Amino acid sequence: MNYDYGLWELVIVNVLFILIFLLGFLRPRKKREWKSMGVVSAFFVSLFTEMYGIPLTIYFLSSVVGYNIPTLNPYAHESGHLLAVFGLGVEQATLICDLGSIIFLLGLIIIGVGWWHVYRGRGELVESGIYNYIRHPQYLGMFLLTTGMMIQWPTILTLIMWPILLYSYYRLAKKEEEDLLEEFGADYQEYMKTTAKFIPFVF
Repeated sequence: MNYDYGLWELVIVNVLFILIFLLGFLRPRKKREWKSMGVVSAFFVSLFTEMYGIPLTIYFLSSVVGYNIPTLNPYAHESGHLLAVFGLGVEQATLICDLGSIIFLLGLIIIGVGWWHVYRGRGELVESGIYNYIRHPQYLGMFLLTTGMMIQWPTILTLIMWPILLYSYYRLAKKEEEDLLEEFGADYQEYMKTTAKFIPFVF
């Protein structure tokens, strides 16, 4: 029986990659930004720990709840996906993982594009490019990033943490808009009237 966990080097590499990327593009400065970054950090540490380190969700389901995992080797890596565990099958779960990867990649791209426009704006109010459609593309990117990972590798801990993460960044966006209204006044107020917050033409 294979035990495809305990791969702590993969946990460390993946956590460092995503956190360095996010720190580089989101660049938290204020206390409230660091608080939200802390929630994101906890989310990804928990996620990659279960993905490659210790399958806590599988342990919980099999021992605490008493659920009999329908597989010959519950500790093979592909058996760690919750949807595979609950009878979807490894092949179908792999396809869902691929969908999660696409959404994750889309989130990375949107964060990068949003950062590029802000960087080129040099402190001015940015309303062009992706900012023509949404006011907070980098936070939309964050939502997609974490949604992709939730699809790719859902766990009990990340399912609990994910809505907290979303709410944290929603509040952060509201606080940032208060600052932007003070800085840009009527220009930003008009921008808010014509541009969605997170989802183009919807919200």
